[in-house]
Amino acid sequence: MAPFFSKKIKAEMRSRKRKKRTTVGSEVEGDAGASHSVKNANDGNHNGIKRAAVPSNLTSKEAKKFRKDERRKARSQGVPEDNIKFIVEGEEQEDPNQSASKDANESKNSKTPKKSFPRINELLSQHAAQKKLEEQIAKRNAINDAVPQSEKEKYVAIDCEMVGIGTSGAKSALARASAVDWDGNVLLDTFVRVPERVTDFRTHVSGVRPKDIHIKNENAMNHADVRIEMEKLLHGKILVGHALKNDLSVLMISHHRSETRDTAKYKPFMRPSGRAGGKMRPRKLRDLVYENLGLRIQRQGEGHSSIEDAKASMELFKCVRGRWEKELAKGGSKRGTK
Repeated sequence: MAPFFSKKIKAEMRSRKRKKRTTVGSEVEGDAGASHSVKNANDGNHNGIKRAAVPSNLTSKEAKKFRKDERRKARSQGVPEDNIKFIVEGEEQEDPNQSASKDANESKNSKTPKKSFPRINELLSQHAAQKKLEEQIAKRNAINDAVPQSEKEKYVAIDCEMVGIGTSGAKSALARASAVDWDGNVLLDTFVRVPERVTDFRTHVSGVRPKDIHIKNENAMNHADVRIEMEKLLHGKILVGHALKNDLSVLMISHHRSETRDTAKYKPFMRPSGRAGGKMRPRKLRDLVYENLGLRIQRQGEGHSSIEDAKASMELFKCVRGRWEKELAKGGSKRGTK
């Protein structure tokens, strides 16, 4: 006997059959669409790149699902995901060969920075300035060579290096003292023992290391002995240096103003400052030496050397010695004699 189904149940069964047929038809249609998509991809396949056209009428969520399905199908066919390129229907397609060439050129340009070469006018200007400086130096050397030995023996240049003591390291203590004569011969060069606790060695500037000024360093001198030796060297001499106020202060000695030549306070070596430019300020020894002598001292990243700075101060002074001494002899500018 056949099973009995009510009209309601039969209607539901017919409805389910219709839905099943509709679903099967959609899947077939979807497979056909996928086949069409793959076909388009194969038609546009260049160098292993497969293109998949994303329908333009899809929402962002639907487009995302479409891409996900295409990648899954590509994996099932053994195609790497990186070889799939999605394009939106209706957009202009770019030739893959041109795209690859463009990417290669962009990569090459990004990896190879452009070289900048100086202009010919700049090179000529630099060469002319260098030649002029060399001529000036040669002329000054000839003048300085003609200075009598008795006159040369009057001059002594000094320079000191300091370290920081005290709570903040702002207070300076003598760590190295150097002195040279007219020709750059070393008269004194010694590290100085610092009995106080050093809170800032200032090694990047002073070049002084902890072991150099340690109380047990036999090659270093006590401050009192350095002071005595420096006073002997400077007795009856003309003192040369740059920013001598700092050096004399840390040495705890004094020198007569008329016998002092401070290149930091010599007016032609100073620069105007202030709104009206009426106030003169000292410049760095490094910059003055490079401009007037073409020499580089106190290089970036290197500690200072008191011997090098003392020699540089003497050479800088020799550039203007004749004019400076004449000004002082005539009772003119006293700038630089403090």
